[in-house]
Amino acid sequence: MARIAPTNWKVQMEILQLYGCRYKRKKGSHHILTHPNAKRAVVIPEYDEIEIDIDIIKNNMRTIGMSRDEYFELLKQI
Repeated sequence: MARIAPTNWKVQMEILQLYGCRYKRKKGSHHILTHPNAKRAVVIPEYDEIEIDIDIIKNNMRTIGMSRDEYFELLKQI
């Protein structure tokens, strides 16, 4: 199986919105999204030159209940 690699914050925003997350607000350099199945908000940090770390990606996936297979399918669509 493919490994999850760090990506740009814009890619993560697109993946999460395709999965059903709704953009709520931006506070500082962090984008806040909500998902109907999530008990808490999903946070995407906006880094200019640094990619989003794998741990943040996996944590957000776990929060909304996204599987690895679903993640890679959505990544192909972008």
